[in-house]
Amino acid sequence: MPQDIADRSGRVSRRKFLVATGAAGATGLAGCSGSSGDAGNDASGGSDDSGGSSGSGSSDDGSGSASQMLTAEGSSTVYPIANKGSSYWNSNPPASDGEYWGTNEEEGNTVPGWNSLAENGATDMRLADYFASLYGFEPTGQQATPPFMTSIGLSHSGTGCKSVVDGLVDIGNSSGPITAELDWSEEKAQEEVVDHVLGRDGQPVVVSSDIYDAGVTQLTGEEVRQIYQDEITNWNEVGGPDQEIYVIGRAEGSGTDTAFRLNMLGSADASMEGVDTRFGQNQQVAQAVQQNEGAIAYMALAFTSESVRPVGIEFDGTLYEPDRDAENTIFDSAYPLNRDLHQYTKITEDTQSGTDMREAAFMNMFLTDFGQKVFVEDNNYIPLPTSDIESEFEKLPDQA
Repeated sequence: MPQDIADRSGRVSRRKFLVATGAAGATGLAGCSGSSGDAGNDASGGSDDSGGSSGSGSSDDGSGSASQMLTAEGSSTVYPIANKGSSYWNSNPPASDGEYWGTNEEEGNTVPGWNSLAENGATDMRLADYFASLYGFEPTGQQATPPFMTSIGLSHSGTGCKSVVDGLVDIGNSSGPITAELDWSEEKAQEEVVDHVLGRDGQPVVVSSDIYDAGVTQLTGEEVRQIYQDEITNWNEVGGPDQEIYVIGRAEGSGTDTAFRLNMLGSADASMEGVDTRFGQNQQVAQAVQQNEGAIAYMALAFTSESVRPVGIEFDGTLYEPDRDAENTIFDSAYPLNRDLHQYTKITEDTQSGTDMREAAFMNMFLTDFGQKVFVEDNNYIPLPTSDIESEFEKLPDQA
């Protein structure tokens, strides 16, 4: 059931929503997902199957329904998008389900973005059945029985990148470029993997509510740099109260840490002498900011809230605000801390395109109006513009 790119991607818009209502990847369905590695305490699902199958060893050619489970692991920043997508996929809801997929005519409600598919006569099929059928899989027509199951593990960007390269999983989730995570050249990356981008994160700098309420609602990029490099140690040096700054960082090897060092400090291995403590997951960072006065941290947009408040940051005379309606906003690609959210697949002899049919079917779901709204924007991330979605479709193998 092929479609052209315009039909598949729709016209993705950047809709208005508040940073303060960011959701930490909550899903309404039970998926086949879990934690892996040192995932901390945010495994929001069943058992962890992420390390048990090889991305390069799949025997499926996309022609049938008895297929190997699709596995992914890595970044806690990408996790809310991938895990929610996995939950929807594994549930395989019908087109009549107006809450999770399609249109419920009796209730008159629809899933935002789905109409762009329905209006084009695309499908009355179940969710996973529809996207899998585009790549040659037989629909099952059954609830909670997709053509193949998916499992999303939670670890770090560096772990996800290494796992996909080692053939331990099919997809490596990363919020930092694999070149920085594995210390690769661009040439090596192009030979080894395909870089799929699902959305963007306007990586915010956040402060604890006591500091925000005391008037520290914006900082300069130089002030943030000095805080993290131990040159500024008290909030009174940046217009705040006379209070020592509690500096929180992400674990080394996380994509959030790598991206912050690259974009804010100029190098992936820049020193950060000012950090008092590090945490492995965005969820743990958010909790630490909530529980400690005088705190500052960098994290993913999906984990901000009323008690974990993003501040405006001024770069070269331009103030980027955590307000969707602002003239310059952290929800725009011009924001210097903006970063791509990656899913890497491995180039093998069996998949010269670097992406097999299972991976393509799953990723296709995210590259639609439906996917960008429900999985990206509703998790408080930034949808891709249509031109970028078209480029991402070009990385996928041809549909059946």
